[in-house]
Amino acid sequence: MADQWLVGVDVGGTTIKIAFISDSGEIHHKWEIPTDKRDQGNHIPSQIALAINEKLREIGETKNKLSAIGIGAPGPVNDADGSVEIAVNLGWSNFPLKERLVLETSLPVTVDNDANVAAIGEMWKGAGEGAKDLLLVTLGTGVGGGVIANGEIVHGVNGAGGELGHITTVPEGGFPCNCGKTGCLETMASATGVVRLAMKALESRDEPSLLRDIYGEEKKLTSKQIFEAAQENDRLALEVVQELAFHLGLALANSANVLNPQKIVIGGGVSKAGDTLLNPVRDEFQRFAFPRVSAGAEVMMARMGNDAGILGAAWLAKTQMKTIIQYI
Repeated sequence: MADQWLVGVDVGGTTIKIAFISDSGEIHHKWEIPTDKRDQGNHIPSQIALAINEKLREIGETKNKLSAIGIGAPGPVNDADGSVEIAVNLGWSNFPLKERLVLETSLPVTVDNDANVAAIGEMWKGAGEGAKDLLLVTLGTGVGGGVIANGEIVHGVNGAGGELGHITTVPEGGFPCNCGKTGCLETMASATGVVRLAMKALESRDEPSLLRDIYGEEKKLTSKQIFEAAQENDRLALEVVQELAFHLGLALANSANVLNPQKIVIGGGVSKAGDTLLNPVRDEFQRFAFPRVSAGAEVMMARMGNDAGILGAAWLAKTQMKTIIQYI
């Protein structure tokens, strides 16, 4: 297997990222394709298989160069058969992803939730390197999470382990969440959530603000603009970031009190805010975490960016192959 490559795949609502990766985690070839969501995402497995075959032809290799495929999917995964129970953005419901991809590629396939594989990628090669107990929270359009305990992903009884985005941080009167609840972390700490917080602040107060100027000109705000205004010491933007940090720090502290992790990694697009977000989150985490838990945990930004998912997926494939070889 040392001379073969693993295939890491990260399925997103807009693009599918694919890479050929060595057993040691070196990325040899990396590319992405648009996600074909026609016919309720039914073409995605054949689309992935075709992309792999085309890349092999392009670089002059055969399928013998590949040992296994690992894939991260946006939704709860049935660990028994590798099906995706629901992925609203793709139109999947109990979609047999593993079965279909095995048929299309004739390679061993392992499937897990996309946030879980991102957590594995950060554990293997990124910010969490060397940590066997780790929390990852991804802040993007929504809020995802992955929990690693003693080197293993926590899936739970039906694949919903690690749903950090649906920890309730506003018990009463919170914003509605796509999951059907109200007051979830996702409604406060996602890219859409922080914009919602900023709009609420603009509507309830009339003080001057860079955010008010931006909204007046563009009739919209982005999370990037909010963090940039906070970096300029805009008072209203700083208060919005502090409110986000309160909810995120509270959720991470409560989660950490259960796991007692060595590292807590913040990833996703919102994490590009860097220390503007990280410093207040650390303060709120220390405020709410059990002191011994806080002393043992390092809160940090993710390092692997968009590569976390493909690396984690490759690690899954690598682990599966080792298990198969053990029983041959």
